Amino acid sequence: MYASYSGDDLGSPSLHLRPSTVEENQASGVYNTHSKRKSGETEALDELSAAWRPKKEDGSADWCSSTSLAPRLAWIRPLAAPVNFSRMADSASLQFVSPYAFEAMQKVDVARLAALSDPELRLLLPCLVRMALCAPADQSNTWAQDKKLILRLLSGVEAVNSIVALLSVDFHALEQDARKEQQLRHKAGGSNGESILVSQLQHGLTLEFEHSDPLRRLRLALSELLAIMNKVADSNGEFFLKSSELFESPVYLEEVADVLCILQAELPSLLPIIEVAEALLHVRNGEWFLCLLVANVPDSFSEVCRGLIKNGERQDEESMGGRRRTEALRQLCQMNPSQALNIRAMVVEECHLPGLGVALTLDYKPDMADEAVSPLVSYVSGLLLGTNAKVRTWFSMFIRNGQQRKRESSSVLWQMRRQLLLELVAILPRSRSTHVPNDSDMDSESSSGYSGLREEHVVKASALLRLYCALMGIAGLRPTDEEAEQLLQLMTSRPPATPAGVRFVSLSFCKLLAFPTLVSTPEQEQLMVMWLSWMIKEEEYFESAAGVSASFGEMLLLVAMYFHSNQLSAIIELVCSTLGMKIAIKPSSLSKMKTIFTQEIFTEQVVTAHAVRVAVTNNLSANITGFLPIHCIYQLLRSRAFTKHKVSIKDWIFRQLCETTTPLHTQLLPLIDVYINSILTPASKTNPEATNQPITEQEILNVFQGLAGGDGGKVRSRYTITTQLLILYYILSYEEALLANTKTLALMQKKPKSYSPALMDQIPIKHLIRQAQGLQQELGGLHSALLRLLATNYPHLCMVEDWISEEEVTGTLPLLRKMLLTSSTCKYSQTQLREAFQNVLSGGPRLLRILEHLTLLSAGDLIPYAEALTASMGLLLEDGVSRRILQTVNKLWMVLNTVMPRKLWVMTVNALQPSVKLLRQQKYTQNDLMVDPLIVLRCDSRIFRCPPLMDVTLHMLNGYLLASKAYLNAHLKETAEFERQAQTVSNLGLSGQPDTPEVTREELKNALLAAQDSAAVQILLEVQCLICCLLHQMFIADPNIAKLVHFQGYPQALLPLTVAGIPSMHICLDFIPELLAQPQLEKQIFAIQLLSHLCTQYALPKSLSVARLAISVMGTLLTVLTRAKRFAFFMPTLPCLVSFCKAFPPLFDDAMSLLVQVGQVSAADVTTKARDIDPLIARLQYLRQKPQEIPLSESKYSLCKRSAEELGGADPDVQLCYQIEATFMDIISSSTQAL
Repeated sequence: MYASYSGDDLGSPSLHLRPSTVEENQASGVYNTHSKRKSGETEALDELSAAWRPKKEDGSADWCSSTSLAPRLAWIRPLAAPVNFSRMADSASLQFVSPYAFEAMQKVDVARLAALSDPELRLLLPCLVRMALCAPADQSNTWAQDKKLILRLLSGVEAVNSIVALLSVDFHALEQDARKEQQLRHKAGGSNGESILVSQLQHGLTLEFEHSDPLRRLRLALSELLAIMNKVADSNGEFFLKSSELFESPVYLEEVADVLCILQAELPSLLPIIEVAEALLHVRNGEWFLCLLVANVPDSFSEVCRGLIKNGERQDEESMGGRRRTEALRQLCQMNPSQALNIRAMVVEECHLPGLGVALTLDYKPDMADEAVSPLVSYVSGLLLGTNAKVRTWFSMFIRNGQQRKRESSSVLWQMRRQLLLELVAILPRSRSTHVPNDSDMDSESSSGYSGLREEHVVKASALLRLYCALMGIAGLRPTDEEAEQLLQLMTSRPPATPAGVRFVSLSFCKLLAFPTLVSTPEQEQLMVMWLSWMIKEEEYFESAAGVSASFGEMLLLVAMYFHSNQLSAIIELVCSTLGMKIAIKPSSLSKMKTIFTQEIFTEQVVTAHAVRVAVTNNLSANITGFLPIHCIYQLLRSRAFTKHKVSIKDWIFRQLCETTTPLHTQLLPLIDVYINSILTPASKTNPEATNQPITEQEILNVFQGLAGGDGGKVRSRYTITTQLLILYYILSYEEALLANTKTLALMQKKPKSYSPALMDQIPIKHLIRQAQGLQQELGGLHSALLRLLATNYPHLCMVEDWISEEEVTGTLPLLRKMLLTSSTCKYSQTQLREAFQNVLSGGPRLLRILEHLTLLSAGDLIPYAEALTASMGLLLEDGVSRRILQTVNKLWMVLNTVMPRKLWVMTVNALQPSVKLLRQQKYTQNDLMVDPLIVLRCDSRIFRCPPLMDVTLHMLNGYLLASKAYLNAHLKETAEFERQAQTVSNLGLSGQPDTPEVTREELKNALLAAQDSAAVQILLEVQCLICCLLHQMFIADPNIAKLVHFQGYPQALLPLTVAGIPSMHICLDFIPELLAQPQLEKQIFAIQLLSHLCTQYALPKSLSVARLAISVMGTLLTVLTRAKRFAFFMPTLPCLVSFCKAFPPLFDDAMSLLVQVGQVSAADVTTKARDIDPLIARLQYLRQKPQEIPLSESKYSLCKRSAEELGGADPDVQLCYQIEATFMDIISSSTQAL
């Protein structure tokens, strides 16, 4: 190998190593591993040396001259960072490579190299000599000039001669001998036996080295180095210190370093630099040799450091090897301080050598010092408070292990603690002590014991507090008396009234709670109490002066409430949250602080009285962090302190709800929930009146003022949408909680007042929900909570079809159409809309134009036209009204339904009443329609023949049926417990009189709901359009409705419509067997007719089994029915056999047998009346056996049948016989056609 010197793209040269050819070696005059001199060849090395070697007066050549240093600069750059840390004794007196010299070598800055002193330059000679003698890769003139400067620089150094001699040996042969020796050692098991590199030594290693020629010197050093490297490889990680004369003699250290550098440079495959670095850690002066080695190969700095760190110990201060490794890496970083932080990052990445990371931080001197936080505080805080649990555990173990050893000045841990303590003391207010001031001192800020913390030190003080919390709480640091004293002094300091000052006070307070052992003496305890009193006194001033909403006053109040309610775990959680770290705090350690808070500072009565006077947080949102008054009020509500001390909190909560904005603060919903609970549930059974007052209806109406017309209003209120949604959440949650606690309230004979229906009609519920849908990200969980409450209490506002239609309304198409509107578009008033409706027959185009314009408006803009639109809907029932007008009105109605459904329904129902009721001016209310939803269907009969308006009617019917169920359920829950409790009280003196069973009320309610649903279905069955979808939804929602309707029965002519149009009719197969078992003949007939249509529509295995059962039932009834009933039963049911056989051909034989049996019974009754019956029976028997012989002309359509008059006047049995014949022929015809 040889060193080549080349320039990069930026013109700054760098050092590269590449293999050399024999020709290049001959040209350069250097012998290396792969080149030898040929006999008789001119010595290139001698020629090169003669070209620049100075001559003595006698003409002899010499490497050194007294005038050789003249061209070099006379000044010497001082060390960038003086080595002021403790070095090991074996290398304390040695000179290390300075940062200035290393940087010059890295950049190959010849001018800087020329400025080095002779001792500094001596350390870099191996690399410089190789650089001067080897053929360069850079052939530029610039490098040629720099090389001349290097040659001139080396010309005056005497040691160059010995290095050139070292470079002149045959390294190829040397490498071969070294590998042979390695093989011998491997075979011998690593014992120091016969050596190929070194023969028997006559003297000691040092003396042999002194008297040897260059080749033998290389062999001696290589043999010793290989022996150490082999022993390191076999040590299995156990550290040892090898005693070696060669590496310990102070006289020959420089020569040995030259040999070491030349060997590693010329034999890199035999001596990898990382393995050499590991070996040097096991000899004395190893860190010095390592620094010289890396300085002469500066590109290997990162590689060597990473290798040493990877092979390092997890805890470096636990062993001598770890300490030596740390010291070596520390020396390397002193030599190259620009890479110190990168090496520190490697330490953290590998989780090795924690002491090295701290030491590098202590050594680090930034160019621009950060006055706020020191590098040491930042580094240690990042390790302990970062997100990497592995790093946190690793460094915590370093702290714990370091404390177990005696205090040593050389320990990195104690150096770190001393530095942190110095930084803490440096920012303490002047003249701080544990002196407890008297009252006069309290009023004087200039008191020596209570001078304030300087503003520029507040951030640094906060960082130090958090760091000490992490060290003590996470890493288990046990502070010394001095550290504890100074920490207490800092914590009880008084910062300026700034946001940072508020933060510092909060951290100090939480640290006192987390580590109460810092307060150990009565003087310290009194100092803490005085500081807490100062906090209470100055809280309002700090909040106003600092301009922050979250101050430490709320935290004090909150902690006091937690202490009073004995919620110590909540205090621990609060402390950890404020400090930003998880600390193990024992609840028992808080007993002293609890006593101080509950008995000396904050009694419970003081807490509640103070809390209600605290101002609400203006514009409360999630953007305001920290501990706020809302946290305090929440905890006091939970502990029932307000009701216990008879303090009204209703006004404060209402004011806070009115001072909210988005994004929603996470504490608002829990506050409302606990407030509702305090309204309904007394604090104790002995005092049932100890409850909070609910928000009044007038206050609620004020929030929604400007929402004219209830659901129909547009929000033009001074309150934010957040406030309105929170009030809505309060009302709905209150009503739900009132129903849920009915039983408990009844036992206490307490019945809180519910909010009136009139109030609910004034709240635009659907409009608010729609706005909340667009603010889901800002509202957090409020939108989903409102949807849950709506689904429970107002199911008619959560219908699926409403959500689907709302998605259509809010889609892109209406937006695009609105964007196409021009500014000249005519605006129509409500009066113009009414006038257009009055002239609907003659002025249809004008009305259509107005309606089309209204379709381009948003739902909110359409609200003012709702009354005019609904009031005129009855005019659209006249003949001759355009279908397009009806469809457009339907579309507008559906749009309004997304924002004001409840009021819209009431107006529409009243507008579509029959003319008689309209003349009487009979108006229905919301409550009327929920009690009796069938009012919707008592409308003008012309609506049933108008599909667009029928669609509106069905929508309202479905909604009011759901509303009626919710209303009855709520009414039952609200009254049941109170009536039963009253019944119990009235029966206390009566024996033998049982209570009314609760199940009776439930059954009555269910019966009423079922009657409503079935009545609606029966009415709708008369209308054959737009109902199947609604009936399908009703049947799926409650299959019992389908069962009830079919047990009641309906006209047979509607069966094709219901079976084909209602997809859920297949559920009837489940109860048809039960319907067949009914004693009423008409129900059995209806069941068979229904089954025939179901078999045709759903040819399923279940249908086949039920059909076979029906045929069996028909056969059974044939034997038990009287003559009159037989005719009434079989005349409508025999045609059903055709459908059975058509759907299921396997039933052909069963159907034929039944027909023959019925024919025989009927023929026996009419033998005296109709003689042609017997031949008919014989014909049926024949065709049953040979159905394929039936003439095609005698199909269902060609069979000669009697006229209606003839059959009508015939005997019933004769008519039945003809029916049997027709059914027989139809079955045979259908089966033949199928074949």
